[in-house]
Amino acid sequence: MRIKWPYALTAELTHRCPLHCPYCSNPIELQKRETELSTEDWQRVLEEASEIGVLQVHFTGGEPLLRADLEPLVRRARELGLYVNLITSGVGLTDDRLRQLVDAGVDSVQLSLQAADPDLADTIAGFKAHELKRQAAERIRASGLALHMNVVLHRHNIHQLEPIVELCASWGAERLELANAQYYGWALRNYRHLLPSKEQFMAAEEAYARAKERFGSRIELIWIIPDYYEHFPKPCMGGWGQLALTVTPDGRVLPCTAASCIESLSFENVKERDLAWIWRESPSFNAYRGYDWMAEPCRSCERREQDFGGCRCQAYLLTGDARAADPVCQWSPHRSIVTERLASVAGGDRGSPAYAYRGR
Repeated sequence: MRIKWPYALTAELTHRCPLHCPYCSNPIELQKRETELSTEDWQRVLEEASEIGVLQVHFTGGEPLLRADLEPLVRRARELGLYVNLITSGVGLTDDRLRQLVDAGVDSVQLSLQAADPDLADTIAGFKAHELKRQAAERIRASGLALHMNVVLHRHNIHQLEPIVELCASWGAERLELANAQYYGWALRNYRHLLPSKEQFMAAEEAYARAKERFGSRIELIWIIPDYYEHFPKPCMGGWGQLALTVTPDGRVLPCTAASCIESLSFENVKERDLAWIWRESPSFNAYRGYDWMAEPCRSCERREQDFGGCRCQAYLLTGDARAADPVCQWSPHRSIVTERLASVAGGDRGSPAYAYRGR
């Protein structure tokens, strides 16, 4: 098959973070500070990314502001002609730090939010961050940068969808990503405490439709479905190894941010191989490209060019086999796994969160 070059790089600078969100997409085994790539390594990664056609870089973590070399990395990315987006909790985004980032060339900032209610937001984050986020939003808007926001929706905040939109609009957000929790990493550990009931989800869909009509073009709303409630899975990153790549704090290169959970694969490291070789030649990036790897019912399914068999990470986490049909699919022989999970949360309440497991 013809392999296209990627257009986006997610640069996970660190797994360190002041927040302790129970739905975090970071892996269970977080990378420690001493394993993080050096400034020189990251600059080389940016240069190699530019050479293979990457157009945008998303600096994220953990919390990227905890890297003292964030500004020189932003500056190098802009020198290479890359669009630079900073994804942050807002904790640590002082006037001076933001000024330095603007001078370095940041194009936009994506600020996370946990809930509309400050007390609930701080409870979910495990840290008194809500007021710091409000201040960060104010600083970002005053600087002239584009403010984008995102919130992960789950059973303890999904009932606040409309107030969340109202709050983000009042803070000056141009774009808001309403991301229903995806069950990898910490979220998978805590799914019993995070997965909304069917009633909550349907009410949220209606609230989203009302918010779209009410706010119109004032704020762009992006709705990311909770695929457990769908009949068919979401596309796997536009196809495994087709559009983007992620570099982890220790230098491993992944087809998506969750791919490290697939223990049957070994991922190459930028300390040992260049990005061009990893993208085109590595066994991990070629593992699930095309259709030859597919098992039935995916191999002969007419939807295989729409959803690419679904999410490989989800298939592995729920069945132990990354080649399996995504259990979200109604035709998957493993659909009962998802059905049982949905039944276990039926009628879930909106009480205060009490998570099964979370730590750093």
